Amino acid sequence: MIFSSSIFTMYFLPVVLIAGILLDRKFRNVFLLLASLFFYAWGAPVFVFVVAGSVIADFFILREMAVSEKVKKKTLFWLSVILNLGLLLYFKYMNFFVDQVHDIAGWFGVKPGEWVRIGLPVGISFITFQKLAYTFDVSRKTIKPFRKIQDYALYIFMFPQLLSGPIVRPGQIAPQITGSTGPDTINEKLTGFYRFAIGLAKKVLIADALATTVNQIFSTVPSDLSTGLAWAGAIGYTFQIYFDFSGYTDMAIGIARMLGFRLPENFNSPYVSGSITEFWRRWHMTLSSWFRDYVFLPVAYSVSRKMPKERYIGLKADKVIYLIATSVTFLLCGFWHGAAWTFILWGAYQGVFLIIDRLFLLKFFKKTGRIPAVILTFMVTVIGWTMFRSDSLIYFKEYLHKMFSFTSGISDIWLNSKFWTMICLAAFFSFWGFFKKVGNWSEKLYSDPGNRTIILFTILAVLLFILSEAAITSTGFSPFIYFRF
Repeated sequence: MIFSSSIFTMYFLPVVLIAGILLDRKFRNVFLLLASLFFYAWGAPVFVFVVAGSVIADFFILREMAVSEKVKKKTLFWLSVILNLGLLLYFKYMNFFVDQVHDIAGWFGVKPGEWVRIGLPVGISFITFQKLAYTFDVSRKTIKPFRKIQDYALYIFMFPQLLSGPIVRPGQIAPQITGSTGPDTINEKLTGFYRFAIGLAKKVLIADALATTVNQIFSTVPSDLSTGLAWAGAIGYTFQIYFDFSGYTDMAIGIARMLGFRLPENFNSPYVSGSITEFWRRWHMTLSSWFRDYVFLPVAYSVSRKMPKERYIGLKADKVIYLIATSVTFLLCGFWHGAAWTFILWGAYQGVFLIIDRLFLLKFFKKTGRIPAVILTFMVTVIGWTMFRSDSLIYFKEYLHKMFSFTSGISDIWLNSKFWTMICLAAFFSFWGFFKKVGNWSEKLYSDPGNRTIILFTILAVLLFILSEAAITSTGFSPFIYFRF
C-alpha cells in the first residue's frame, strides 16, 4: 500500500486514526500491529509470513541472549546476525550474485544454468537494519529486550516507517510502545497532520511532476541528448529523489505523531551542505548514524588496535584509520542501496569525497567561504545522483560524457513550463535552509509550534491535501524511489 494513493489516504489511514482515538492505549498497540501487518500484506501477502517468522525467531533468540553468559551469548548473537543478514543477502542480492557467476562463466564459454529469479520483499533493507540495531543494542546492554513479543513486532512492523524508514533505534521508540512515554495531544495530532500533508505535497506535487520529464530523459540514449537536456535530467533527478524520499519521511513522521508516537528526523536541508561530510550529516540521517555506530566505529576501533605506529604511507595513523573505516562503510552503504555496480560505485564515490574532505578539502572550503563550498558540493552531489539513477556503468559513462561535452542532440523531449516551475519550487525549498532564521523557524514548526501557528498550518495542510488528492485522482500514484531498496 502506498502513502500517496487514494486507498491509503481516503480509507486505510482514516480508519486507523479513528480507531487510535477511540481505543484505550492498551488495545491501541494491538490494533496498530494488526493494521501494520495488513498494510504490509496488502503489497506482499507471501513475504509478510517470512518477515513475521524472522521477527518471532529473533524475539526468542535475543530474549535468551540477554540472560546468557559468554559462549552461549556470543553464539546466540551470531545466530541472530546470520539470520537477518542471511535473509537480506538471499532476497536482495542472490539474483545479483548469480548474474555475476553467469557472466564469469560466459567468459570461459560455459553455458549458465537456469535460474528462477527471486522476488524482493518491500522494505527488507530497512526492516533488517532495525532488527540488527535491536540485536546490537541488546548485546551491548544499552537497552533491555522487549518483554512482550507484540511490542517487538510493533517496533518492526509499525506501518509509518515500515517500508522506507526512518530507521528507528529500539531505544528511541521502545518507551513509547510500552506506554511509559509518548505524546498524544490534539496539538500533536494537528502537527502530525500538517507534517503528513507537507510530505504528500512534496511527493505528489513536486517529485512526481519532475519524474515525468526525468524518466523521459533517462530512458533516452545519452548520445541523443543535448548537454542541456542531460543537465536538466541530472538536476531534475537530484530534486526528485530529495522530495520523494523526504516527502515519505515527512508522511511517516506525521502519521506516527497522529498516532501518538515520535519518530527521529531524517533530513535537514541536505543541499545547503558545504561538504560531502556535512551532506551525510543532513541526508538520510538515521542511515548515517546507523552506519557510524554499527560499522564505521567498530571498524575504526578494530583497525586502531592493529596500528602501533604513528604514521603510515606518509599519513598520520588517525587519517589512515579514517580512510580504511570510511572505505568499508561506504562500500557497504552503496551495496545496501541496491544489488548493482552503479550503487557500489556510488558508495565508493561518496567515500572518496569524504576522505578528500578529511585530507584537505574542508580546509580549502574554509578559505573559499560558504557559498562556493555549497555550490561545489551540490555539483558533486548531482553527479553522484546521476550515477545512482543510471541503469548501468556504461550508461552512466555515456551520460556523464554528454553532460560535459557541450554538444547538441536529436532528442525531441520538450522541457515544458510545468517542469521549469517545479525545478524553481524545488530549488527554493531545497536551499531556503541556507538562511539560519528559516532553519530555526522550520525546526520550531515541526517540534513545538504555538497554537496560532498550528491553526494556520492546519488550514494550509487542508489545502495541500486537497490539491494532492486532486493530483492523485487525475494522474494516479507512483511508488516511492526508496521502495526498491
